[in-house]
Amino acid sequence: MKFNRQQTIREQLQQIPYARLIGIEPGEEVDCFRLPGRKSNIGNPLLPALHGGLIAGFMEMAATVSVIHHSGARSVPKIVDISVDYLRSGKFADSYARCQLHFLGRRMINVGITAWQDDESKPIATARAQFLVKE
Repeated sequence: MKFNRQQTIREQLQQIPYARLIGIEPGEEVDCFRLPGRKSNIGNPLLPALHGGLIAGFMEMAATVSVIHHSGARSVPKIVDISVDYLRSGKFADSYARCQLHFLGRRMINVGITAWQDDESKPIATARAQFLVKE
């Protein structure tokens, strides 16, 4: 069962060019995603630290795939709004994101996203996103 879910999510991620580009993978748990540490994702080579736009993009892609997976949408849902709060610098290491979906009727879905690296209780960023899902 876990393999089937991961394979389905992996296939959904492959349908989104940006998700492929940055290398997002399904995590071990439902609505959890992994972004492997890659040199191409570094924004500040002196620290080194992940690019802030990459962190936001990772969180948005994780939320998008969670929405597709849970809503059964046949196409990529349209993002209506996203707000990202950066809490600490993202190190050159694997990053993780967990999504929590709140259905607001048949077509609107609100998603809370938390991104972290070593310790989930110490997030590097949080976000809130709203999606419009076509029927």
